[in-house]
Amino acid sequence: MDLLLLDLGNTRLKWGVFSDAQHGMDPQAHGAMLLESIETLAEELRARGATALRTAIGCAVAGSVAALRVEAQLALLGLRCHWIHALPQQCGVRNGYTLPGTLGADRWAALIGARRRHPLGAALVISVGTAVTIDCLADDGRFLGGVILPGFGLMLRALEMGTAGLKVPEGEFREFPNTTSDALMTGGALAIAGAARQMHERLGRLQRSTPRVLLSGGAAPKLELALGLAHESVEHLVFEGLLAIAAERGLRAAA
Repeated sequence: MDLLLLDLGNTRLKWGVFSDAQHGMDPQAHGAMLLESIETLAEELRARGATALRTAIGCAVAGSVAALRVEAQLALLGLRCHWIHALPQQCGVRNGYTLPGTLGADRWAALIGARRRHPLGAALVISVGTAVTIDCLADDGRFLGGVILPGFGLMLRALEMGTAGLKVPEGEFREFPNTTSDALMTGGALAIAGAARQMHERLGRLQRSTPRVLLSGGAAPKLELALGLAHESVEHLVFEGLLAIAAERGLRAAA
């Protein structure tokens, strides 16, 4: 029997199917859809051959209405979803938020995924989506805190709304941008990279070591050239955290 993992973000719903028998962190099948297309989830899972699902576990930051829409689709498959929430401590990670439950569930899952992937040493966890989060994980598993800033799309829309004549096609990252499109893309990438480098320096100074950098999220490729830090790209970091939580809850055999 298979386990369905769900990452319900601000823009897209990402899903992955994992079997108890499989090894490794890559899902047997996976996909993503815009929130407007949630009502096609059951149909898509059937079409992709996900017919032996036992249960589902997921994180949601898109609000209760979107979560209910997902639950309605799962009901068509005879499933229910175990939605996770950030806890004071779980799977080797201790939550340093002043109010632990207010930490986004996707950030919590990504931190647990990072800890599972690298049990020793400090880590900087960068997730690039609608928003960008840059989170600091100490070598003893403490989540120290992190920053949130607008993703590429939000930055570009803010500039479009606040200025005249900036409705241009999406550009590329360039060393010396010489078109408005490239100037906008490069500016956004350097802004995010600058925040990442500052948090990396702070974490390294505190830990007296060089932290690992894990880069994830749907828009992560747009940041890679600008980041300026040695890093590991992890496509399904949130799923890796969800798998660890599922094993802890007895929803999946420990990998």
